[in-house]
Amino acid sequence: MKAVAHTGTDIASLTDIELPTPSPSGRDLLVKVEAISVNPVDTKQRKTASATPRVLGWDAAGTVAAVGNAVTLFKPGDAVYYAGDVTRPGCNSEFHLVDERIVGRKPKSMDFAQAAAIPLTAITAWEAFFDRMKVVKDRSLLIIGGAGGVGSIGIQLAKIAGLSVIATASRSATIAWCKELGADHVIDHRKPMRPQIEALGLKHVDYIANFNEVDEHWAAIGDLIAPQGAIVLIVGNKNPLQVDAVRAKSAAICFELMFTRARFQTPDMIEQHKLLNQVADWLDSGKLRGTLKETLAPINATNLRKAHEKLESGTMIGKLVLKGWT
Repeated sequence: MKAVAHTGTDIASLTDIELPTPSPSGRDLLVKVEAISVNPVDTKQRKTASATPRVLGWDAAGTVAAVGNAVTLFKPGDAVYYAGDVTRPGCNSEFHLVDERIVGRKPKSMDFAQAAAIPLTAITAWEAFFDRMKVVKDRSLLIIGGAGGVGSIGIQLAKIAGLSVIATASRSATIAWCKELGADHVIDHRKPMRPQIEALGLKHVDYIANFNEVDEHWAAIGDLIAPQGAIVLIVGNKNPLQVDAVRAKSAAICFELMFTRARFQTPDMIEQHKLLNQVADWLDSGKLRGTLKETLAPINATNLRKAHEKLESGTMIGKLVLKGWT
């Protein structure tokens, strides 16, 4: 089967290769991959050199080609979408093995490219809000990084949850995108945030979801979080963080990594299957909209290099997808 793998750490190390087609066992599905999406995890994982060719990619949509002997949720021919498991080979290959418990049915209203843009970001935002911060409706939420992949679906999930959403964006295109997705207010994270929050009639916000780098926003987060509020982070800090401001408010600090359930084979792994099915239902009913903004074809090393360059440029709006094999 065709695949794209890397050994070195730079973008040029992404190379087209041929690999044996794997066979499923246990609860694994063998998925014929039709489309893939890229996320910051791809570029971060690429920067770790590999002694042997390593396949990246943790966002896919495709068709079940075969199933393991313990599979109960899917059958061959089913259209699926999923983010996968960072401890296993990624989905940048024609065929891919994935545990059925972290796979959802593909939204019927979406093609494979549109569907591939959703899983990792939807899982991350869902778990951040509902599993980590345990949000309650009629409260305020600040999303730092509203126009990125996670922010784009996060704004929408937060509105479904009944929250008042303040998103951050700094360019006219990203501001317009956040408003289009349903943000109640948009502020500029490149400017002091407190005056902008106070201009909205608020002193603090109940929840803060930082879908951006931590260090540069940490002081503002500590200042703006409400007493007994909750903060969720999806990126690790580079330097020690001063926590006095947060500690004084008895605010919760949560970390969200959507690979945790699969990595540790937690008893509730199947929650990702359930939430992806719920997200699919909401997409099909129009309660959620897709976040795909750019498509490249076919899936190969040349286009994957372009996708990694776009990710590392810091100018992404929504999601970028690669579709089809030649």
